[in-house]
Amino acid sequence: QVQLVESGGGLVQPGGSLRLSCVASGFTFRLVGMSWYRQAPGKERELVASITIGGYTNYADSVKGRFTISRDNAKNTVYLQMNSLKPEDTAVYYCTPTSGGGYGYWGQGTQVTVSS
Repeated sequence: QVQLVESGGGLVQPGGSLRLSCVASGFTFRLVGMSWYRQAPGKERELVASITIGGYTNYADSVKGRFTISRDNAKNTVYLQMNSLKPEDTAVYYCTPTSGGGYGYWGQGTQVTVSS
């Protein structure tokens, strides 16, 4: 059974930082790429960052230089370090595999709110 559990969201002031975590189970984590998406109220879900099995990363233009995606295969966990947060980063953040047995599955998401 595929499970994706996101955590680490919260309320933060503009310019602040948060680190999101996503613990995966039910598939061979080390053999698939992983992505973080986000969905703001009234908007479509959008890709934020991806990481391949080899550790290559890709970012949306809106977060380049501020966000960093990483993974720990020993812990079946993918992270999203978010710095210099802006109000427009407010959204529910989700992780999902890019291929493999967990492809198409989503977690419950974690809410990130950037506000003063």
